[in-house]
Order: sequence, then C-alpha cells, then structure tokens
Amino acid sequence: MEVRVQEQALDPWRELAAGRQPLDGSFGGTAIFVGTMRDFNQGQGVERMTLEHYPGMTERYLREVCDEAAGRWELVDSLLVHRVGSVRPGDAIVLVAVWAVHRDAAFAACRFIIDELKSRAPFWKQEQTATGLRWVAPEGPIDSGTGR
Repeated sequence: MEVRVQEQALDPWRELAAGRQPLDGSFGGTAIFVGTMRDFNQGQGVERMTLEHYPGMTERYLREVCDEAAGRWELVDSLLVHRVGSVRPGDAIVLVAVWAVHRDAAFAACRFIIDELKSRAPFWKQEQTATGLRWVAPEGPIDSGTGR
C-alpha cells in the first residue's frame, strides 16, 4: 500500500505505467479511479481551486482508510495519490488504484476509499470564481446506491 500527498502535478497514467502494480499473478482485478477538477461547482464557474491539508495528519488518515479497505476486502495492494496546492480545471486531483484477488473486491474497495476520502479526509478546498474566493464545505456521507 502506498499513500502520497503531493503539490506537484499528478499524472495518473504515468503513475500506473511506472509498474506500481504487483506482477506476480496474485490479483485478478484492478479498479482505478481518477478524480479531475471540474470547471464548475454549486452552479458557478470555477477558475481554480486551492487544496490545503495538515501534513502528517492527512497522510495518516488516508493510510487508515486504505488499511480499513484491506481489512474488509481481499486486497493485494493499493495506491492513493492526492494533490494539494493550486489546481485548475482538467487537472487530476486524486488517483485511487486497487489490486484485489477478485474484481468485486477491487471495485468495492476502490469505491470505499474514494467515498471515505470525499466525505471525511482532512482537506480544505477554496475555489476562485468570477465573484471571488469561497470555501467549499466537505461532502456528507456518500450514499453507495446513488454515489452522492
């Protein structure tokens, strides 16, 4: 399991092409989620966003989420990379990749990790809109049936 929070640009496809996945035939399914910044939110255009976090605390929480996923599903490995700092529409913000013995476990664990991250991870988001800066409230718990 690898967890990383970084300010530099995130290229999720390069991360995956770097050979991070296990190569021993121990997994039967891989699930990948890439979160990208939209150019709109809450009915307004968004020009950029700044993501803040507390170093150490954020990484520890993300590791706990990945550990919980590994305890709930038969996982072989996982990768979670999250951007902080200034991002623009179209920039990748987060990569979650999960390798599991079976595809159902890979899908379920990947969704669990991103849903936990979106609803509870200690990140603070400030958006720049045409009318100025605004803080974005964290999303509430995710309904796994609707994804909202």
